[in-house]
Amino acid sequence: MKDALRALDKEYLNFLINDKTFFPDIYNFLNPFKTLSLQEVKYILFGQDPYPRKESAIGYAFIDARVKEVFTSKGFSTEVNRATSLRNFIKMLLLCEGLLSADDLSQNAIATIDSRNLCSNTLELKDNFEKNGILLLNMALIFTKKEESKYHLRAWRTFVESLLCSIKEYDIKLILFGNAAKDIEKLECSNMFEKLFFVHPYNVSFIKDKEVHRLFKSMNLIKK
Repeated sequence: MKDALRALDKEYLNFLINDKTFFPDIYNFLNPFKTLSLQEVKYILFGQDPYPRKESAIGYAFIDARVKEVFTSKGFSTEVNRATSLRNFIKMLLLCEGLLSADDLSQNAIATIDSRNLCSNTLELKDNFEKNGILLLNMALIFTKKEESKYHLRAWRTFVESLLCSIKEYDIKLILFGNAAKDIEKLECSNMFEKLFFVHPYNVSFIKDKEVHRLFKSMNLIKK
């Protein structure tokens, strides 16, 4: 991991060391590597970049720390509904479990689900990802403002490339969500990995994607 960080442009690395405005901060943007060892990794899931809210972004792709509860008596909590990608991802999981019908993904339908044995917050969901060997990573590990997202994606590209080259001997598959993650195809060592391409969960079509279901259905990610 240190080698991957050293692959960053020196000026950008200096920015990471000294700047206090980006998030997740320097103590948290590498959190996925702290809670899942390389020996346990079966998949690396690449999203785009962190949530654009400091209280939401804790270093794990799609895990919104602002979400203190997933379900309420009226369906999804307000926090889940505001996190579009997370909301669509959980709807997909509920569909896989047979708890939702493809014909009715509404709040009213979600409100009828017995959620007692389901993840009640996003940290439980994060733990389930890790139990299945999924490292939750973004193509850019920090966020400053929307207008600078492409800049950070370019800056972190050498980190991602160095990381992949350092683990090319491991049997790890890459789950790529959206166009930003698809750029991994252009990187050195990319051809050493089996890659699974999907539309980004921000798109509503993700919910009913049969290939997505085929990958995640057996993982029981939404269950406690």
